Amino acid sequence: MHASSVTPLLTESSRPIFEWRWVERNADAIGQRLGEHIALTATALGIGLVVSLVLATLCLRYRWFYPLVLGTAGALYVIPSLGAFALLVPFFGLTFTTAVIPLATYTLLILIRNIVTGVQQVPAEVREAAIGMGFTRGRLLWQVELPLALPVVIAGLRVAAVTTIGLVTVTSLLGMGGLGYFIRAGIQTTTPNPSPIIVGVVLSVVLAVVVDLLLWLSERALAPWVRKVRAR
Repeated sequence: MHASSVTPLLTESSRPIFEWRWVERNADAIGQRLGEHIALTATALGIGLVVSLVLATLCLRYRWFYPLVLGTAGALYVIPSLGAFALLVPFFGLTFTTAVIPLATYTLLILIRNIVTGVQQVPAEVREAAIGMGFTRGRLLWQVELPLALPVVIAGLRVAAVTTIGLVTVTSLLGMGGLGYFIRAGIQTTTPNPSPIIVGVVLSVVLAVVVDLLLWLSERALAPWVRKVRAR
């Protein structure tokens, strides 16, 4: 989606700090930008999780590979988002792909480290019991180690999700919309309009809190034994 498809916001020259009337008049645009924000976040997290699972599996199989992967993911993590977008624009243009690639790469360091750490924390006696029952290396990983590592993996996913939701606001500079569109629109008007800025910031924070809460609830549902261990 390009900037040319953006629906102009309704603004006024003289206004208080926040106008509910502005929200009512731009309700459709708010819903559209919120949907774009969620789509960018979900896509980046999904790609990041799949790539991280593959790389973490290789790291657990070939231990020498782990420092190399972690170092590369760390180098990608410190690249400024605007710089990453600028590097990709000549190849992919101002597109959804250009926005998603850096967002996904920023999740790798967090997710790979948490997946590997979670698997490594599986008790040795559990691993030995599974091997004694005839589990192959693949079954051991997917049916025993990764399920037991789920609380640590979800903890990493919560951090990655909140970080990505914040970074998605920057993609508005590519014309990708998202809630950052309102922040940019509020600043770039001749007379700064605080209403869209407040809407963009508040909805980003609310979205991060809601996603974090949903992931926390999923951890409680998928790993109920953690509550029993913590209660002891």
